[in-house]
Amino acid sequence: MMVTTQFLDLPDQRIAYVDSGPSEGRVLVLLHGGALDKRSWGPQLSAFPGHRVLTVDARGHGESSDAEAPYRLADDVVALLDSLQIARAVPIGLSMGGGTAVDLALEHPERIEALVVAGTGSSEPVFTDPWALQNFADWSAAEQGGDPEVWIDVLQRFTAGPRRSLEDVTPGVRQLIDTMARDTLAHHLRLGPDGVPLPPVPPTAVEDTWARLPQIDVPVLAIAGELDGDDHRRMGRRLADSVSGGARYVEIAGAAHYPNLENPAAFDTEVSVLLSEL
Repeated sequence: MMVTTQFLDLPDQRIAYVDSGPSEGRVLVLLHGGALDKRSWGPQLSAFPGHRVLTVDARGHGESSDAEAPYRLADDVVALLDSLQIARAVPIGLSMGGGTAVDLALEHPERIEALVVAGTGSSEPVFTDPWALQNFADWSAAEQGGDPEVWIDVLQRFTAGPRRSLEDVTPGVRQLIDTMARDTLAHHLRLGPDGVPLPPVPPTAVEDTWARLPQIDVPVLAIAGELDGDDHRRMGRRLADSVSGGARYVEIAGAAHYPNLENPAAFDTEVSVLLSEL
């Protein structure tokens, strides 16, 4: 499917996005995971006929600009919706994007019609599994040491999950993750005079998200890959158990942290069921 990136230029940022589907359809806003970009939603661009699909590059990712001042990712999404005169939408977020989707429902509930969250439970993830904790420790060490190859290697551990090797993942999926991660480093990594990467301006956190989940009273679909880490799957179940609206938790077979890429047919079917019930 041919897609054209569009840009929204605001005083403090440039937002890159793809707008596809009928303009009069229900609006789905697809939000990618950390270190990735809007290309991670390729299988979903034509998966929901009759719906308008927006795929958005978060700040510091893809073709969007870097952050120069404090910001919140959920507010960036609302700025795009305002610009396109979209009153309400269905955020579909994966990992970091899933946290943004939850933040949208908490901070801007009037803009949300339903919610799909994959690979997380809120923007304040809780990790206790030794596998995940070791990965994050290795990731931090790679960042501090300025070693991009190790940094990408650690990212790909989440692609495979704790019970597979990367060779077990479809080559096209692992290559796409690799390409997006390398592009993120190439276009958004800034080095200090000593050659050590400078930390990006982090998004301002939305606080107390877990305690506030009962405030969410729209339909929620929480998704996890059955091969993802224990923490990611546990957070998805916790989200579904905590919201006040109708919620459903599902695991996608044969997939780890990126179920929309590894098993797009099953992922899209689950989302379509939610949309059909609205």
